[in-house]
Amino acid sequence: MYKLHVISRLSLFLGFIISFSACNNATSRREEVVQKKEETQSNEKKSEKTILFFGDSMSAGYGVDQEEAFPALIQDKIDSLELDYKVINGGLSGETSASGLSRIDWFLEDEPTIFILELGGNDGLRGIQLSATKENLQAILDKVKNKYPNTQLMLAGMQIPPNMGEDYTSEFKKIYPELAQNNDLILIPFLLEGVGGNPELNQPDGIHPTIEGHKIVAETVWKHLSPIL
Repeated sequence: MYKLHVISRLSLFLGFIISFSACNNATSRREEVVQKKEETQSNEKKSEKTILFFGDSMSAGYGVDQEEAFPALIQDKIDSLELDYKVINGGLSGETSASGLSRIDWFLEDEPTIFILELGGNDGLRGIQLSATKENLQAILDKVKNKYPNTQLMLAGMQIPPNMGEDYTSEFKKIYPELAQNNDLILIPFLLEGVGGNPELNQPDGIHPTIEGHKIVAETVWKHLSPIL
């Protein structure tokens, strides 16, 4: 009877050990699966190539649906060519160079492959001091360069109507080629080439492109963007 009692207890003990070991193994396997999944997702995230348009209402597509704005049209071109790039639209209507500088860090949590800066137009329309606009744009470029040295930089040049006077308008136009030269980056000389000042391609405000206007802007951007994709 004693032997049977001992054997019974020994069997229970061995059963507990086997069960405990099986649970540990199952837990370990689950942890390995989770770890591999996280590593895979991390690697996919690192390998994903992105194009970040960081701008104002032009990029945001004020007055048109977002899928009709030129960044979305750029994505359509990329998809049609089966290129491995994802376009991120960081446009915000009403954005100035100063407000852009204050929010750029949020967009730099992940590394963009290509960074296209499209800001300054609202500065010019509001008559903001030219030196301040240039300093803010440079500061945004510096933040990107310092955090992600391998990111390709592009700058979308803007021009403004002569409302603020000929000198201001002329000096404003010079900001973009000077920044492009100082930072050795790709310059789109005038984002609204062929669109700005054309009533048929602009909304009633005379500033923001229509759907047809955005198509032309997309072609202008694509001409400078496509060689580096």
